Amino acid sequence: MKAIVTVTGKDRKGIIADVCRLLADNGINILDISQTVMQDFFTMIMLIDTEDCPLSFTELSDKLTEAGKNLGLEIRIQREDIFNAMHRV
Repeated sequence: MKAIVTVTGKDRKGIIADVCRLLADNGINILDISQTVMQDFFTMIMLIDTEDCPLSFTELSDKLTEAGKNLGLEIRIQREDIFNAMHRV
């Protein structure tokens, strides 16, 4: 299954590395990534493939939320089909 991961928070060194490491450690492939920094605010959106992830979607979501809290970030995940439906004009 494909999903969208969003990451926001105060910019600092290593955010991309920390989040990508967490995803890789859980068998997740990053298909596309976009990130920007506006003043001191970091934002990143990733399209990921969870096919090889041993966790359920809920377990993965909880793990990302908890990791975000530990890293001082907000990390959210949404199924691609729901994301597309919400952003259709």
